[in-house]
Amino acid sequence: MSYTSLCKHRNLGEGDMVPFTVEGREILLVWPDGGELKAFQGTCPHHNARLKYGGFNGRTITCTFHNWVFDARTGQGLIPPRCALEEYPLRVEDGMVQVDLSECSPS
Repeated sequence: MSYTSLCKHRNLGEGDMVPFTVEGREILLVWPDGGELKAFQGTCPHHNARLKYGGFNGRTITCTFHNWVFDARTGQGLIPPRCALEEYPLRVEDGMVQVDLSECSPS
């Protein structure tokens, strides 16, 4: 695995959604209420709309393009239910949040 640093962990808090572009890919760091920090693809699987322009209420991520809704803890689609956001491996090392894009297909 090859991890890439995104930001300092201390700069994030529960309820945050922060977008990044890494190696040409849109990445979304999401820390859902009562959950763990996650890294998901930053584009909607429907029409590749950037989710950074969408909504996040601490529990769900909403794409503003066609109002698709995803569970922020799992990336699973809620509306519609048979879709999902790709999740990237994530770790915190030396205080830095890092993601691994090596085994994931480009979004």
